[in-house]
Order: sequence, then structure tokens, then C-alpha cells
Amino acid sequence: MAHTYNSTSAKLILSLVLITSLTPANSGYGQEAKHEIPKGKQTVVGLYLTAKEAYEKWQADPEKVKVLDVRTPEEYIFIGHAEMAWNIPLAFQTYEWDESKEHYSIEPNAEFVDLVKDQFGPEDTIMVTCRSGGRSAMAINILAKNGFKNLYNIIDGMEGDTVKDPESLYKGKRMKNGWKNSGLPWTYEINPNKMKLPEE
Repeated sequence: MAHTYNSTSAKLILSLVLITSLTPANSGYGQEAKHEIPKGKQTVVGLYLTAKEAYEKWQADPEKVKVLDVRTPEEYIFIGHAEMAWNIPLAFQTYEWDESKEHYSIEPNAEFVDLVKDQFGPEDTIMVTCRSGGRSAMAINILAKNGFKNLYNIIDGMEGDTVKDPESLYKGKRMKNGWKNSGLPWTYEINPNKMKLPEE
């Protein structure tokens, strides 16, 4: 699937950078955070849940509470995902090596907001997840600017945070928390109707 880089993509990149750099943990609406939130996971809405709390919230009202997974389609398919999660990628993986970041670059999904609007209403309760809470924060900030309000960042994401203990065999691995490490149900099975991707 080819994704063209255009002025809309450039505007989305600029929005991501500006929003991420200017976002406080709580900015006047939403609830007081009960977790200590790293700066890169903070949102303008100020609503946060761990993966375990998110699952409990979804179980309490599965008709009204939605889970949005903003990882790339490759992550959603090959790493696995929560069964109830919709996949609308915030960005796509490219095959262009970025020397400055020492990994392959990503390209913003120019249709992200429109695809979310097609699937969810502005009053829906949406819990947003990614790998470990960074991209989900970016997605929430973009959606908040576009009329969505009830947006919770799942702060440990699908894979969780990295282990910092230098003595651990798992140092540098995402084994600390997150949906998969919390013993919550997840799957590799794909329902293509739950993957909302731009048309070719």
C-alpha cells in the first residue's frame, strides 16, 4: 500500500510536534490524574488509565466504552491486540532509514481524524492505546482538537514500558506492564472490519 506524503501530512506532523511539546498533564478539563504521567504520555484531556483499569472499564460497559489502537497495521497484526480494539493507525511504517533517529521513519496517516470520525462519535468514551502510551497521547491531543472529549490514554499501552534494572535479564525489554504483561486477554486473530485504513 502506497501512502503519499503531501501538505496534509506535513500539517499533521507539525500538529504532532507542537501538541506534544505544549501539552500539560491536566489543562482544565478532564479529571485529575491518579497516576504519575511521564511528559510524553500527557494529554490535553488529562484522563489516564493503566491497561488493567482500561479492561475493567470496558468490561463494565462494553456497549459504550470503546478501545482504539493507533499502532501501525503491522504492530496490530503481528504483535497482537485486544480483541475489542479498533485499529486506526496514527502513522504508517516506511522503509526509509532515518539516520538521526537510527530507525525506519514513519509517515503520518493524513486520514486519521476522518477515519476516527467515521467510526466514533464525539461523545463516545474512547480509550486509546499504542505500544506504550506515547502515540496514543499524540492521537488524543489531535482528536481533542477535533471535538472529541471522553478520551483516556492507556498509559502502558499494549507492550508496556521497558525494564530499567541493569541486573535484569529483561533490561531494555518491554516486560514491565502493558496489556500483554498484565495477563489481559489479547489475540492475533484479525477482523478486517475492525481495521480502518485509508483507501489505496
